[in-house]
Amino acid sequence: MSFHSLPSRFRRRALGAVVFSSALVLAACGGDDDKSSRLPEAGTAQLVVLETTDLHANLLSYDYFKLAEDKSVGFERTATLIRQARAEFPNTVLIDNGDTIQGTALADYQALVSPVSCSTKLATYKAMDAIGYDAGTLGNHEFNYGLPYLAQVTGTRFNVEGMPELAAQALCKGPDFPLALANVSSRKDGQTLYKPYVMLERKITGVDKDGKTFEGKIKVAVIGFTPPPILSWDKRWLDGKVDVQGVVEAAGKYVPMARAEGADLVIAASHGGFDSSAYSATMENANYHLAKQAGIDGILMGHSHSEFPNAACSTTDCNASGVDKVKGTLHGVPAVMPSYWGKAIGVINYSLEVKNGKWSVVRDKTRVSLRKALLDSATRTYVVTDPAISAVVQAEHASAIDYVKTPIGQSDFNLSTYFADVGDVSAIQVVNAAQADYVARYVAANLPAYKNLPVLSVSAPFKSGFAGGSDFTDVKAGNVAINNAADLYLFPNTVYAVKVTGAGIKAWLEKSAERFNQINPALTTEQALVSSFPGYNFDVFTSADLSYEIDVTQPIGSRIRNLKYKGAAIDTAAEFIVATNNYRGSGGGSFPGLNGSNVIYASPDANRDVLIDYIKARRNLTFAADGSARSWRFTPVSVAGPVTFKSASGKLGVATALGLGNISVLRDDDGSGKGLGVYAIDLSR
Repeated sequence: MSFHSLPSRFRRRALGAVVFSSALVLAACGGDDDKSSRLPEAGTAQLVVLETTDLHANLLSYDYFKLAEDKSVGFERTATLIRQARAEFPNTVLIDNGDTIQGTALADYQALVSPVSCSTKLATYKAMDAIGYDAGTLGNHEFNYGLPYLAQVTGTRFNVEGMPELAAQALCKGPDFPLALANVSSRKDGQTLYKPYVMLERKITGVDKDGKTFEGKIKVAVIGFTPPPILSWDKRWLDGKVDVQGVVEAAGKYVPMARAEGADLVIAASHGGFDSSAYSATMENANYHLAKQAGIDGILMGHSHSEFPNAACSTTDCNASGVDKVKGTLHGVPAVMPSYWGKAIGVINYSLEVKNGKWSVVRDKTRVSLRKALLDSATRTYVVTDPAISAVVQAEHASAIDYVKTPIGQSDFNLSTYFADVGDVSAIQVVNAAQADYVARYVAANLPAYKNLPVLSVSAPFKSGFAGGSDFTDVKAGNVAINNAADLYLFPNTVYAVKVTGAGIKAWLEKSAERFNQINPALTTEQALVSSFPGYNFDVFTSADLSYEIDVTQPIGSRIRNLKYKGAAIDTAAEFIVATNNYRGSGGGSFPGLNGSNVIYASPDANRDVLIDYIKARRNLTFAADGSARSWRFTPVSVAGPVTFKSASGKLGVATALGLGNISVLRDDDGSGKGLGVYAIDLSR
């Protein structure tokens, strides 16, 4: 059997008609004693390992929150990249690196709303099996729905507390490819939940020393790892049921076993990034240290939603000793991380040679690269979709769309950002409340050292008119549906919690106040209030405990006045926890003191999902409780001429309803043709 063919159990049908055989190039071993599969004394071959990671159930190029196509994501485009790579290289292995079954409304629908049955394959795995995988591992988000669900959809039985005895558990429909996970074990029997590694025995084609093509057998061990902090992140599901070992410790145990079993190549599918700081067994992103483990030939990374190799990366870790961000190696070991949500695939092109009848890797000829779905950033051109993927998940996709239109709560007021630049927080306060509630509960349960610190929260008016009059958040009073969460929280960020002082809060707000131009009170001509500083960087607090003024007559860095906490001038040395997002917490926007060093919790959960859960719990939002906490105001000042700002045309009634009586219309059309009007604000009121 040639390497370029596949047994029938791995073949998939497109639209019920086309059998993919030649495209699935990794052949299962047949006839181990076949003389034709014996290696020559000397020869060379290529073996290309392809990786997907952090698909997060983004199967189609569709945004369920916006109810619109999104060409930048989707496994249906990833599948095309995979097929192209298989057509190019004769010998390939395809491995998924986890965070696969959670992350979209479709995933939530199948897990929580209309749970998939034991006899039905999960939509994500249906899509993946349509292209054909060789192995996979599990990320942290695989555990989000609990162990019984995970066992069911992966076709596995778990011998853990709280689940029936193994003999009483049904063996449900899982993916057609095996899953490996070396560092999560049952407390009940000490055994790993999944096989720590899977051994793929394949035949590949090469060229011998005389230039003749040969077919030889190779054993590829795929060993899987998940981030140890899952014990904290999913404590409610895992506490007392499983133990999680450090990535390096688990590798030290199982990599030698794989080698002893005859592995020619050991690939670590390690769901994490790489952190060059000192190693600990609870480290979230341990691959920098995993690369030092003897016997590993390559590392497939993920979790960080980043890219590697990446010549432009400027982080401390990318420039640490032993990291080659251009070639894509960690301590000389090939390593790759192909973004997230199906935006790319990772490629490790191994140069192999046969010496004395055995395979070995030629490191200096092995190449690491990414292949991206985005073909041209200027024209936003993407690789075409693979129709086989949408064909197998169309029913689940339609159900998910119906689901996101379902109300999750009620609101007695409009949540909008039309006048967020002048004080309205109707679309910001609920986001802050959700983030603060989430972080406070996590700190109380898991971070006792910080339990006495006040928890505050910041968010910004993400949609603030940059693209015109339609580019504002506008959720009407009445039913609030899941897709409205995208209007309230535009970006796919995750929740971060940072520890700052009172002085740090002031510095944070001074940076945020760069949203405004400096106003000269003596000018009689028009002055624009809002600068080019992005709206998504205009962070706003909405806590009843915090109040402050912004004096726009002062220069940048000297605008925050009367900053108070619980009615008294804020103590510059007092410590606070602020809930924000991963972009801000890790240095996005260049805010002073925010560079990742003071992050006390980097949550794996999306701000948007936290918001959805909060609204579900609240059920009824009221303007008094959820939309009117104006923690800040402009310092009153009389200005000789008009101070202006732009918002959507015809929205003065919105300002009036919000109680913003100092707003008037100067021109209902700013002349741009983008649906914007020019408003004036009386800063003396």
